[in-house]
Amino acid sequence: MGVLAHVAGPLGDFTSNSSKPVVVAAGFASFILLAVVLNVLKQLLFKKPNEPPMVFHWFPIIGNTVTYGMEPYEFFFKNQKKYGNVFTFILLGRKMTVCLDTTGNNFILNGKLKDVNAEEIYAPLTTPVFGKDVVYDCPNSKLMEQKKFVKFGLTQEALRSYVTLITREVDDFFKRHKTFKGQKGIFDVPQIMAELTIYTASRSLQGEEIRNSFDAEVAQLYHDLDMGFSPINFMLSWAPLPHNRARDNAREKMIKLYSDIVRKRRAGAARKDGEHDMIWHLMDCKYKDGTPVPEHEIAGIMIALLMAGQHSSSSTISWILLRLAQNSHLVEELYAEQKAVLGEDLPALTYEDLQRLPLHAQTVKETLRLHAPIHSIMRKVKNTLVIDGTNYVVNPSHTLMSSPGFSAQLDTYFANPAHWDPHRWDAGQHNYEEAEEKDEDKIDYGWGVVSKGTKSPYLPFGAGRHRCIGEQFAYLHLQTILVAFVREFKMQNVGGSKNIAGTDFSSLFSRPLAKSFVEWERREKQL
Repeated sequence: MGVLAHVAGPLGDFTSNSSKPVVVAAGFASFILLAVVLNVLKQLLFKKPNEPPMVFHWFPIIGNTVTYGMEPYEFFFKNQKKYGNVFTFILLGRKMTVCLDTTGNNFILNGKLKDVNAEEIYAPLTTPVFGKDVVYDCPNSKLMEQKKFVKFGLTQEALRSYVTLITREVDDFFKRHKTFKGQKGIFDVPQIMAELTIYTASRSLQGEEIRNSFDAEVAQLYHDLDMGFSPINFMLSWAPLPHNRARDNAREKMIKLYSDIVRKRRAGAARKDGEHDMIWHLMDCKYKDGTPVPEHEIAGIMIALLMAGQHSSSSTISWILLRLAQNSHLVEELYAEQKAVLGEDLPALTYEDLQRLPLHAQTVKETLRLHAPIHSIMRKVKNTLVIDGTNYVVNPSHTLMSSPGFSAQLDTYFANPAHWDPHRWDAGQHNYEEAEEKDEDKIDYGWGVVSKGTKSPYLPFGAGRHRCIGEQFAYLHLQTILVAFVREFKMQNVGGSKNIAGTDFSSLFSRPLAKSFVEWERREKQL
């Protein structure tokens, strides 16, 4: 009792002589301190030899959320140096086991459906945005059919028409937007590109009716849907938060917008010659059991398609312009390439022209290498697995994470990897990717025969069954916008600086920080 009395006595005096808020605060602080001590002891004393090493963290539940969330690649490089290519960290209470480099990419992205699952990770985030019965809110077999519908809708004829439509939208944007009035000025690249790409993506992929609907009201609905991808919604997508209520309202209105168009077309609206939008295509599609795609599913797929096409394109074209402004001599190289290949008079761009502009293609490719739109890809572990190339075991309490963007920044594969240089892709300088593609097994996940494609360090569109089916459209979209910018403007950083904008990792999609400005000067038109 002597020791207890020594403790209890002062504690009792403190409790009786202090106000209630002080006592509550002291109790809370004591609880936090105890939690921290127990958490540290658990990490130091209860290591399991067959589990990947745990990244040290002071606080339970919060774990490494802050350091990972602020700079994911810095977090990966720092911990790879300390623990190797496989380690576990705590993200909002979840055990995230990271598997880096090409072996890790292959292990996770090419994992069997019975062992690793994407739906359980992403459905809480995507279903309230896209709606029911599409993407991750349906069995994987149905998702593969939906991907097949979209992939087969991106025909050569459709892609050829998109170049003309996108070019027309960009040219019109330059003429009417107040930012580009006059002969020179500055513009906020991420803001302007977000606006431009919503017009180009909607007009090419979704048709004239949808494009014409993007007035101020629909643009706000799209913004409200976008807020549904806030990281907090991985855990609280159901919560009655203001941004979630706005998201749900926007989803219902967007589904009604698309559904009304489907009903109007099915009622006999005429299809224009040369119109290749995805709504017409999906209206003709049927599942394997013969069921036509219901209008609410067409609407959900169209929301998903627009979000995917606009987000990745907006981020990537922003980085392209920011990198070119940092290296303004390359803007002139691109301009010279267009003149040399297409002619001094620079005729209207065609789909076939894109294949004849290698430096433009390499500029897109190099930007995607350093600035992949998604920095981390996650899968839920469904069965106990041994991680390839190790003795480490992970069970269903873990979530697996890969980062193709990390492998694209390793000097193992790329000389001076932090340096942005489109010429690194010049002919003859890299052949590992092509060689591996030739040796890869082919597979059909349900949306067409493709290479498994998980062994390359360059995977900006992912790999495996969840590989992005819009890859071909993305390259076309980005190159077409790039061609138009180079034809119209000279660009450089404000004041001729050589700095580059920082990255905003606060969303599911990484992008340049807001308020990243570039100087533009309109080229003199030759008569």
